[in-house]
Amino acid sequence: MGGLESVAMQWNDVLHEVTVLANTEAPVEVAGVEYDSRRVKRGDLFVAMRGGVADGNRYIEAAIAQGAVAVVTDSREAYEQLRRERAGVGVALVERGRRALSEVSSAVLGHPQLKLALSAVTGTNGKTTTAFLLEGMLRNVGRGCVLIGTIETHVAGEVRVSPHTTPESRDVLGLFADGVKAGATEAVMEMSSHALEQERVWGMPVDVAMFTNLTQDHLDYHGTMESYFAAKARLFDGVGVPPPRVAVINADDAYGERLALSAERSQVVRYGMEGRGDFVADDVRMVAGETRFRMTTPHGVAEMRSPLTGRVNVYNLLAASAAAWARGLTMEQIVAGVDAGAQVSGRFEVVPSSNGVTVVVDYAHTDDALRNLISLARDLVKERGGRVITLFGCGGDRDRTKRPRMGLAAGEGSDLVVLTSDNPRSEEPEAIIAEALAGVKETGTDCLVEEDRAGAIEIAIRAARPGDIVLLAGKGHEKVQVLKDRTVPFDDAAVAAGVLKEIA
Repeated sequence: MGGLESVAMQWNDVLHEVTVLANTEAPVEVAGVEYDSRRVKRGDLFVAMRGGVADGNRYIEAAIAQGAVAVVTDSREAYEQLRRERAGVGVALVERGRRALSEVSSAVLGHPQLKLALSAVTGTNGKTTTAFLLEGMLRNVGRGCVLIGTIETHVAGEVRVSPHTTPESRDVLGLFADGVKAGATEAVMEMSSHALEQERVWGMPVDVAMFTNLTQDHLDYHGTMESYFAAKARLFDGVGVPPPRVAVINADDAYGERLALSAERSQVVRYGMEGRGDFVADDVRMVAGETRFRMTTPHGVAEMRSPLTGRVNVYNLLAASAAAWARGLTMEQIVAGVDAGAQVSGRFEVVPSSNGVTVVVDYAHTDDALRNLISLARDLVKERGGRVITLFGCGGDRDRTKRPRMGLAAGEGSDLVVLTSDNPRSEEPEAIIAEALAGVKETGTDCLVEEDRAGAIEIAIRAARPGDIVLLAGKGHEKVQVLKDRTVPFDDAAVAAGVLKEIA
């Protein structure tokens, strides 16, 4: 992640930046910050914190052996033991490890979050596309940007791998520091519900916050829709900082309207397609690979053209346009930025084909996203009398309740369903497929089952006739498949391209 171009600080100076319950003095100089003992270098401060899966306090001795000169811990037992046995190591006890991680990382890195205007987007669907769109508009007017998201990370034009949608604060701040060093003035990032609830973004002031929508997902973690919504809403309250200056909110989403009514300390900008809002789209025209619409705003009317396809992308374009306006772009600059925008990997990504069949790779992995994707496909094939063939699977170790609903959504909208494996993780693929198949069966739609995803993709494409559209849903941009005992290379678009080449 971030290169952590830090300035060495005295331990006592670091302590001034953190809310501590107790601490020891030590004449040590802190050169960097780590929360993973395997990455610790000599002179680093190690933040030991309890997580959802692992407890970093178990690795304190390993971190010291690697060269850590100071430890911040959220365990009183660990603090007392270090105080007794490690006199030369600076030690501090804190109530919340993740807050402390952000505070010490900010201090050692020179507070890079204060040197960038941060725009953040949250919601169930559309975060990645909206973030990419906004970054593209900002870069199109010459602003240096940091982008942190699901597909990849950008640091002033340099592309890096994204291991998580929203990384830990140390890594986010490291990326911000790298961006500032490279001349960036803006940052755009996706903020997941997990990251907001776990306070991985503690102390990061957001200038413009965007909300796309809320549909059922991640209930294996949040438990209820209200808890899920409350986690998303934290972005608009401010996580250890004041609320955002501007809140850009989907007026057509019921949860969005709740947010808009409660965001009293922000300037609320609504967007939508149903006549409500400040940024409103109408006269929408779509073909595969292009969407045109009229955007009406208090600042003028614009004719928009984008290489993205679909009603859901109209919402994403509206959200990004409203956020760009909030960041000072003119209507002319917004239109130019949208027109120059590129295809977002795995988001209604059309795989080139010469046989009259349209093959699309999309990240849709909830029943709502799947329903929207199929609805768009149905509109696109309507005039040519084509069919919609939908291939999908469900992820293992995730919300099981959405599996039959995804099956129902696929069956209700498609002419043929091909049910396969996604990322089964520790679960048995056959068991996951059985739960999704129950939903498909309720619709009576023809369904073929093939556990092997590559084989299933070939079945779906070979079943298609000219004029049909084949949807490969669920994995989108991902380049690997996560199995019980290993992770293997896998790319839906590459597999589909290989099958199409064979057919040609």
